[in-house]
Amino acid sequence: MIRRQKFLTEQRFENFKDNYKEEFVFWSDKLFKADSPEQEKSLRAKNFQTLYLRNILMLYTAGEEIENLESPLETLIESYEDLQEKLANYEQIPNITPLTIDDWVDEYEECVQVISLCIFLHRIDLLKRFVFLIDNAGYAGADTLYEDLLVKVLPEREDVDQWYHDVYTSLIQAIYAEEKSEASQHLDEYCKNWYPSFEQAPWHDTHADGDEGSYVGYWALEAGAIAFLYGIDDSNINHVVYPKDLVEYARSYKPKNSSQISRIIAGQICSKTGFWFTPAQTDSRRHFNQGEIMPKIEASTWGDTIWYWSGEE
Repeated sequence: MIRRQKFLTEQRFENFKDNYKEEFVFWSDKLFKADSPEQEKSLRAKNFQTLYLRNILMLYTAGEEIENLESPLETLIESYEDLQEKLANYEQIPNITPLTIDDWVDEYEECVQVISLCIFLHRIDLLKRFVFLIDNAGYAGADTLYEDLLVKVLPEREDVDQWYHDVYTSLIQAIYAEEKSEASQHLDEYCKNWYPSFEQAPWHDTHADGDEGSYVGYWALEAGAIAFLYGIDDSNINHVVYPKDLVEYARSYKPKNSSQISRIIAGQICSKTGFWFTPAQTDSRRHFNQGEIMPKIEASTWGDTIWYWSGEE
C-alpha cells in the first residue's frame, strides 16, 4: 500500500476491505427495518450506494492505480441510478433526487466529488448518466460551481451567478480570476479551508477513531477538477486534501478508445470530429472536424493550449 494520505494505516485498510466484503454477505439474506417493502428497498439501495462511494475513496487513498478506479466508478454510478429508482418508487416522486444538494452541504460535496471523478477518469458517458439524475430533480441552472464543472464537457449548460453554499466561494473565484496568480491563490485558499468547512459532515474527524474507525480519506476532488478544467496553476498546492495524482492523470490521459475524451496540443491534427475545449480560454468549447489543425490561443496568459475532447453534440 502506497497511501496518499498520512492518516491511513495498513490495519485500517485491511479492516475496511474485510468489512466491505462482510457487508454484502451479511445483507444477502436479511431485510432492513422498514415500514414497507418499498422503503426497505430504498434503504438497502442507499446503504450500498454509500458503501460503493466509500470504497472508491478508500482505494484512491490507499494508493490504487488510477486506471483501476474505472470499474468501481461504473458500479458507483449504477448504484445512484438504483437508489433514485427505489426512492422514486417509495416516495412516489418520479424525479426525486438521490442527493439533496441545495439543503445539505455534505450531499452537495458528494455530488461534486462524483462529478469530479468522472472528469478525472474521462468517463463522460458516466458523467451524463449521473448528472441526469441531478438535473432531472430540478437542479440544472441553479448553482454556479455545478454548472462550471459541467460546461467544459457537456453541451448547453447554463451560465449562473449564484450558488447554494458559501464554502465554495473561493473555488468559484478561482474560476473567474483575471490573473493566473490570483486563480492559484483562490485555489490555495479553498484547499486550506476545505476540511474545517465540513465540520458537521459525518466523515469529519473519522481518522481520530483509529484502525476501527470509518475514515476512507478526505479529498477536495472538485478543487482538482476545476484546476484541470480551467488550466489553473496548482504547482504550489500541497494540501493533503488536494488530489494531485488525479489531476496529473487527467492532464496526461491517453484514451483507450474513441468513446473517451482525448488530449491534443495546439498545432496537432484533430483526431476526431466533434466538440473540444481548452483551459486556455473561457467559453472555448467548439466544433472541429477530423484532420483540422488545432489552433493555439495566442492571447492566453494561461500557458500552452491543450484541447480536450468534449463530445459529439
